[in-house]
Amino acid sequence: MNRAIRQDARITGVQIPRSLIADPARFGGEVRGDCLAGDLVLRDGRVAGLAPSTQPAHRIVLPRLTEPHVHLDKCHSVFRMNDVGGDLAAAIDAQRADKRNWGVEDVRDRAKRGLDELAAAGCGAVRTHVDWPDDPSGDAPPPAWDLLAELGEASGMVVQRAALTGIDRMADAAYARRCADRVARDGGVLGAFVFDQNERDAGLSNAFREADRLGLALDFHVDEGLAPGLDGLERVADAALATGFEGPVLCGHACALANRDPSDVARIADKLRRAEIAVAMLPQTNLYLQGRNGGTPDRRGVTRLKELRAAGVTVVVGADNVRDAFCPIGRHDPLYVLGLAVLAAHLDPPLGDHLPLITTHAERALGLPVQSVVGARAQDLLCIDATDTSELFSGAVPCRLSETAGAFE
Repeated sequence: MNRAIRQDARITGVQIPRSLIADPARFGGEVRGDCLAGDLVLRDGRVAGLAPSTQPAHRIVLPRLTEPHVHLDKCHSVFRMNDVGGDLAAAIDAQRADKRNWGVEDVRDRAKRGLDELAAAGCGAVRTHVDWPDDPSGDAPPPAWDLLAELGEASGMVVQRAALTGIDRMADAAYARRCADRVARDGGVLGAFVFDQNERDAGLSNAFREADRLGLALDFHVDEGLAPGLDGLERVADAALATGFEGPVLCGHACALANRDPSDVARIADKLRRAEIAVAMLPQTNLYLQGRNGGTPDRRGVTRLKELRAAGVTVVVGADNVRDAFCPIGRHDPLYVLGLAVLAAHLDPPLGDHLPLITTHAERALGLPVQSVVGARAQDLLCIDATDTSELFSGAVPCRLSETAGAFE
């Protein structure tokens, strides 16, 4: 056995977060805080376990990261907006005004920059929302739609495109069908913005029906605000349960859940769990936009991540907007955004326990095959120079692919 291990390829002196190992007791290695330490053994190009090491663990190995919610058609446009700022409505107006600048080359340059940043941060998969135009036909996507398909193919990452339209528009059954047909033809995700529209139940019904007919994943911007009465998250869960929908559903934002009392949160969380609906917390944008009162905000504007997680709901963390009308700063970097979530949502140590929010849980939320460290191919690993997960979350060290970094012995 020992001779066979010595003949395998190794990455020496590493730590693996235990949250990314299905059966830590059988993986080998020495327990070190929230990680297992040793030499990572790769057999036939795939991770087989940890062996004892003769050197200190100075690197952390992760699977590639997954970014579940960005807007690559909007990113890096803030430089054109002298007076950007304000709440969600102000951001929508400012970004709409900027669309006159969205020529093909403008979108290409900004979106490629965003994808390059995601790749440099260690991402293997990303879902980007794409604003659907106000064309009554429903099947005329913007130039960014095809452009992002082209850029995604060239990036080497899995790039999912989610069409973003208003749920009130989806209340028109003919529009919903044409939009869904086009999204399905292009291998996309059917999405909608759910806020306080009068026809949101009809729109949800049509969206679930069309997604079921075509085998599409669904993605909703839900309750992006703290105004009383926002109830889209529960309506989405009710629609999913009523239809028996079995495809992946991801709800981003869910800020208004912060308004609910514990019994309401428990009831909604139970519905989400039973419907297998995932929720994305988006701290960059929601910390900036929500809770505005004319002075220093006293509400955080983020969803109830801890309560949802404790109830068995799949929860993930995403970057959302980066340097646009919705958030004038920010980074396309899942580890950085997860670190921000640690501060915003009081996610206490062991910090390694939160890594599934940008890896395995995020893959599940996007309907992708789940890949932990166990069984991963060498080229799908990140080898990061960090001595513990606190240093990893602090963002002071770059990600790098193990195969190209000369990490093998």
